[in-house]
Amino acid sequence: MAVKELLDTNVILYFLAGKLSSPLPDNEYCISVITQLELLSFPLLDAEAEARIEAFLDQIEIIGLTPEIIKETVLVRRKYKLKLPDSIIIATAKALDVIILTNDQQLANIPNVKCRSLQLIS
Repeated sequence: MAVKELLDTNVILYFLAGKLSSPLPDNEYCISVITQLELLSFPLLDAEAEARIEAFLDQIEIIGLTPEIIKETVLVRRKYKLKLPDSIIIATAKALDVIILTNDQQLANIPNVKCRSLQLIS
């Protein structure tokens, strides 16, 4: 069975833009509902990009806010002083006990959170 990993918003944007140096590893992925909101609410999103995002979202599990994730979000935000969306993404990964694929160094440096970054095309 494949490992489930949580994709951060930046990794999805790099993937959709063809900026990853190699394809996403063959694993099972999920995203936070916050990532869904971030992807779809970008102010300059055109119809073509929105269609690509929607097609991607149709193929991935979206994790909503549960009481456990909400509680963990509060702890993470207070302790690490992250923005609320980043706190929710970290809390989601911690609650699910999964690795976050992110190229955000601030998230990658949070203790007790499993993170991996991906190589980008130079």
